Amino acid sequence: MSQPQVIRMNRKTLQKLTETLHRSVKHFSKFEVEALIRLFYTLMGEPSERPSRNGLDRNKFRNMLHNTFEMTDDMIMDRVFRAFDKDNDSYISVTEWVEGLAVFLRGTLDEKIRYCFEVYDLNNDGYITREEMFHMLKNCLLKHPTEEDPDEGVKDLVEITLKKMDYDHDGKLSYEDFEKAVKEENLLLEAFGPCLPDVKTILAFERQAFVQVNEL
Repeated sequence: MSQPQVIRMNRKTLQKLTETLHRSVKHFSKFEVEALIRLFYTLMGEPSERPSRNGLDRNKFRNMLHNTFEMTDDMIMDRVFRAFDKDNDSYISVTEWVEGLAVFLRGTLDEKIRYCFEVYDLNNDGYITREEMFHMLKNCLLKHPTEEDPDEGVKDLVEITLKKMDYDHDGKLSYEDFEKAVKEENLLLEAFGPCLPDVKTILAFERQAFVQVNEL
């Protein structure tokens, strides 16, 4: 991981930003917050003393998800970007970056349930509908094609999923439905596609991001 651009960051500015984010973001030590800020500006590919006001754009973020966390699903990567981009300005700020990674890498079950629901709620209306489930599950199954009609298999899977997770029987999943189902069976957390990193890629990312900065 290249470091030369971030080393030039004004030390006082970096310390102030680190202090502010460390107070507001759970799960990371002050040293780790500083390392993630440095990494952010490395990914930006700009001198960090004159950073872009916008932040990481969609392409840079998707490249990071693909290269670092081995994500390959375009739709899921787009939804992960939207989950990080809390103010919906089409850029991920340094604050959104650190706050997003806190959940992505080390979130509690409750935080991950909220995050996954946001990823799967494709139109952001507060529900995961039959149509959204069909779209996501078909997207997953297309990577493992069979000779059978995929649409019929996906429709059956949607009905099985609803029977298991739709507690109020209204034909769609509310946040409460999703939360209850995942707490009863944790494997349902990523029921509609892999949107969290696995342990191996988390450890590799943290080893590179945190150890290398410590060696500067």
